[in-house]
Amino acid sequence: MRLWNAIAQANGGVDFAIALTLLLVVPFAIALARRVALRLLAPGIAAALAAATSAWLLLPLATYAAILALEVPPRVDRVAAAVALVALVVQAGLWAHRALSHWLSLRFERTRVQDPQAATTLKLIGYAVQGLLWLLVVLLALDQLGFDVTALVAGLGIGGVAIALAVQSVLGDVFACAAIALDKPFVVGDFIVVDGLRGTVESIGLKTTRVRSLDGELLVFSNADLLKSRLRNFKRMQERRVQFGLGVTYGTRVEQLRRIARWLREAVEAQPKTRFDRAHFKGYGDSSLDFEVVYYVLEPDYNVYMDVQQSLNLAIYERFAAEGVDFAFPTRTLFLRRDGVAPRREPSRREMREAIAVRTQK
Repeated sequence: MRLWNAIAQANGGVDFAIALTLLLVVPFAIALARRVALRLLAPGIAAALAAATSAWLLLPLATYAAILALEVPPRVDRVAAAVALVALVVQAGLWAHRALSHWLSLRFERTRVQDPQAATTLKLIGYAVQGLLWLLVVLLALDQLGFDVTALVAGLGIGGVAIALAVQSVLGDVFACAAIALDKPFVVGDFIVVDGLRGTVESIGLKTTRVRSLDGELLVFSNADLLKSRLRNFKRMQERRVQFGLGVTYGTRVEQLRRIARWLREAVEAQPKTRFDRAHFKGYGDSSLDFEVVYYVLEPDYNVYMDVQQSLNLAIYERFAAEGVDFAFPTRTLFLRRDGVAPRREPSRREMREAIAVRTQK
């Protein structure tokens, strides 16, 4: 009360009118300028800076401007000046943070297309620079409030140990992020498989990595857990090895069996973007004579592999149909025998087909 009486006695009505005008006009002018700038400026750093301008943080500046128009005790002037400087430092930090984020976002999108590995490193550097920026803002604000920053920084050595023990899981993820950025087991845009979960890496953060699955949902992995898992990176694949098998019936003639491996090789070599490895009569199945084929697709893209495999399947089916070779399917033959009566042999599928053909011709 005495402070207010002292200010009222030292200033007249005109002084209070000027101070009140400054207190009302300055925030209004800042808010109006911000709104106009957001409407007129094209998307860019200038528009980002305008969006980061906070009227609440600039209000202490308006208050300090109003106090300068009045005769106030030195203590009030010092407090108002310190609060205004702290608000200005925080606002400058917001401007710098927004400008840095905008620049990093643009650079990241360009680098992601040209060099995904460099994009991952750029994102980690961005996190580090932003962290240092806000550390600097905090130290400057504390210095303006009269704290001994030198002693505070020295005390961080002891306090940092306690903090590190309290947030060791978070720090583990942060260090894992650094390991991912430096070692690059995967980068943004890579298709990875982790414990049966698969998808494309969208972003690598300080604590988590986000992966977009094939079904569309977002998978979030802890960086530390991700590095501890067995991870398969399909984007680094240079060529895709394909192994598949097929079976033919036991009624297939020996001459045909000898030629099947050659037919399979010819079918593979006729496909573009492939390299034949081998084709063999693998063994005897329960109801089929089994063949195994191995070849390479010279491009890692999964759609290319499926196109090649589809074309290959059709080519094999057409060749086997032309040569009269039947694909096997699970079958079981049962022989029933009565005492004193010889077992009757069931006709094979080929014999049944031939009998039907003869009846049709008649």
